[in-house]
Amino acid sequence: MTSARGRLTGRLTAVAVASGLLAAGMAACAGTAVAGGVPEQRGGATATLDGLTAYGDAVVRSGGERQEVSAGLFEMSVEDGGTLQTYGVDMLNPAQDQTRYQESDWKSSPLHGNRNAGKIRWIVQHSYPRMNDLEALAKAAGAKKLTARTAAAGTQVAIWRFSERAARGVEAPRVDAVDPAAERLADFLVKKARSAAEPKASLALEPSGVSGKSGGRLGPVTVRTDAPGVTVTPGPDTGSQGVRIVDAKGKRVDSARDGSRLYFDVPRDAEPGGASLTVQAATKIPVGRVFTGVGVRGRSQAQILAGSSQSTVSAEATADWADSGAIPAANATENCAKGGVDITVANKGDASFPLRVGGQREDIAEGKSGTVTVPVKEDQPYRIPVHGPRGYEKTFSGVLDCAPATSQGGLEQRSAAAPAERPATVGGGGQRPMGGSTDLAQTGSGNTSLIVGAALAFLAIGAATIVAVRRRES
Repeated sequence: MTSARGRLTGRLTAVAVASGLLAAGMAACAGTAVAGGVPEQRGGATATLDGLTAYGDAVVRSGGERQEVSAGLFEMSVEDGGTLQTYGVDMLNPAQDQTRYQESDWKSSPLHGNRNAGKIRWIVQHSYPRMNDLEALAKAAGAKKLTARTAAAGTQVAIWRFSERAARGVEAPRVDAVDPAAERLADFLVKKARSAAEPKASLALEPSGVSGKSGGRLGPVTVRTDAPGVTVTPGPDTGSQGVRIVDAKGKRVDSARDGSRLYFDVPRDAEPGGASLTVQAATKIPVGRVFTGVGVRGRSQAQILAGSSQSTVSAEATADWADSGAIPAANATENCAKGGVDITVANKGDASFPLRVGGQREDIAEGKSGTVTVPVKEDQPYRIPVHGPRGYEKTFSGVLDCAPATSQGGLEQRSAAAPAERPATVGGGGQRPMGGSTDLAQTGSGNTSLIVGAALAFLAIGAATIVAVRRRES
């Protein structure tokens, strides 16, 4: 009979091949996945998962099955500078190195609806690496001795015990640390944990898109940050059109802080068009922030922040204007409660705007806003292009990661590399303005344009891999 270690080693080999095929597939579809749109930026930190840095052994039991996994601390590299330390919050979901992650809110992650989410934050606040006096931590936990490896393993096991929830009719998986000191620490943390509030975003702009008539100030765009201050940089498309970034009094701004309101000051004679601004800061991201995967390779175990160096965070906002007619500004929010993505369009023009998403229809009157929810399957990458008059277009993309994986199907099935679903592209041919009869087709309908060709064959082979499997050879 083949050993569990042998099966996992074989899977790692398969994953190495699949990852190469996935890279080839992504190269094949480059320029197609986001053609005709501007990717939505949620703001905050974007980082790449480098892998486990300190870890030990743990055992997962479910439905009579038993499997050894590695449990411990991950490291992530922040784009434009910085390093993060994280733990996984979805034990049975594969974690894939080199996956890109985006800072997110609990409501848009597997912690959505988890009454123990606050206890998980308490754990990362009161354990390793934030609590790096391992002698004191061992004494508090009643453990003989803790090393970085056993402290990380015990902390991860404690987090998993709170993050894993049973599916209907399925017993919740049980996880235990193999090392006695790590197991004692896990028990101690679970017993002592108290609910802590969700931390604020490191940096976000609300909303990320505004619109209005030329000849006035468009906004406000409100800065939300835990940093003491941020820089404000106009996009390359602002100066040539005479657009300025100003405050409520019309004074040009190049810096802001939490709560600041920013506006796009558009000249009256400006041709219909759009502009952007970027805010950026260097800050330590609050412990307890969640990171979820983005892009077609985003089906990877969600992470919760346990430590941060000084890291670069940024956010972008856009403005669109015209002198008459419907003037839309689209924004998107992942809605875990409804299992989809909310597309909200504000119409600042003087004519109504017909919002269409499949069978959902809503006419947005001048000066009003409307929202429709686009259904998206759990763990499925999505791409939702929004088209409007005068060439307006904006694309929202990501991976819906709202619920922890369950033990349905068994541990071996959940841990094995599995084919990914196709990215769900919601939209017609991309040539008709949003507001026509087929502007946003229903997901999965005959009018839905999906990325096709050889890239999908590669993608199906390599979009998922193994979570926290043993990395040490016997």
